Amino acid sequence: MGSVSLKIGNGTARFKRSTLFSSAINLLMLFSIVTTNLFALYAFSSRSQSHTPHPLHSNNVSLVSQHLSLILREIDSSHRTLSLMEKQMIGFESLDLSHQEVPQELKLFLQQHQLPLGKDSRTGITHMVASVGHSCEMSIDLLSQYMAYNVFEKCPDDWSLAQKLILRACEPLPRRRCLAKTVQKTGLTWFPDSLWRPVSNSSVNWSGLGCKSFECLKGKKLSRDCVGCFDLATSHEKDRFVKVKGKTDFLIDDVLGLSDGKIRIGFDISSGSGTFAARMAEKNVNIISNTLNIDAPFSEFIAARGVFPLFMSLDQRLPFYDNVFDLIHASNGLDIAASNKPEKLEFLMFDLDRILKPGGLFWLDNFYCGNDEKKRVLTRLIERFGYKKLKWVVGEKTDVEVYLSAVLQKPARI
Repeated sequence: MGSVSLKIGNGTARFKRSTLFSSAINLLMLFSIVTTNLFALYAFSSRSQSHTPHPLHSNNVSLVSQHLSLILREIDSSHRTLSLMEKQMIGFESLDLSHQEVPQELKLFLQQHQLPLGKDSRTGITHMVASVGHSCEMSIDLLSQYMAYNVFEKCPDDWSLAQKLILRACEPLPRRRCLAKTVQKTGLTWFPDSLWRPVSNSSVNWSGLGCKSFECLKGKKLSRDCVGCFDLATSHEKDRFVKVKGKTDFLIDDVLGLSDGKIRIGFDISSGSGTFAARMAEKNVNIISNTLNIDAPFSEFIAARGVFPLFMSLDQRLPFYDNVFDLIHASNGLDIAASNKPEKLEFLMFDLDRILKPGGLFWLDNFYCGNDEKKRVLTRLIERFGYKKLKWVVGEKTDVEVYLSAVLQKPARI
């Protein structure tokens, strides 16, 4: 219900969490010391009162009262600091809105709203705070452009700006009160014919893209999983998953046969044009395809084929409940650890494991390892999850290129 922390400086979330934890310990130590001093002063005061009054007694009482007032002020200050830390830890921070370039619409969206019935007994919160990605603070200039619009009028044609913010980890983005640009979807056909019919150029928003037609995209290598993938008439795209071209290629029928007919819904994070989802749709399996419009209109093209695109980066927590998917299909879209930090891949793998049901299949499809060391790192990571290896094939297409394909079954953990 709260927002993700925005003021993290140049550190990481893990660094901030440890810093907050250390600060909390320090406050607890301070509170203990103050409490001990209070008891000591109370004992001193009681003992003084039990003896014969001393000429300096009144002065001592006055001095003790001053000390008590000072200690009480310190305790009150500590309580306020601890309360602020608790709010920060649950996300009750706000973006620094003092910049002149920040539009009023963004300030209004990020404003805290008090709960009408006061403090919520279950969560302990008193205000609702809008969810905004923590890295938005590092892109305040772009975020200000994104939120600069006329309320209740047409939104600027700036989807590419929104995607740029997402790729900078400014996710989730703040919602807007403007009407998105509409593009007439002409020439769409009924399902399942739509799975392999060409998509009209006029049914796609080409703004912000280098190519302005699907003819321009033909033959282009947009990623390892998308080489001319928008040309559905070519054998390269039509034969995928139904014909074997190399030893690391698995057929859909063979993979489905490993599950005893228990595959109904799945999640695909390969960076293609929806062909995997189309082939699975022919087998009555519903697939959600992760998309980003990197150099091409992937989202609209996949939707035009009659399958489900999900526009999001893989750096955020996947918006699905635990143990819901029967199948996860991943290829080179899995390789988000471009910075050679294995922890980044681990974060994604643990989230994929979370949404895959026990007994579900994880299909790693022609994952480019680059070299044996990268393959060993991925292999060790997979083995730590305890998946059963139903299929495991390593192929070398050149002297330096190593590809891994595997079908793994998630164990039931008690």
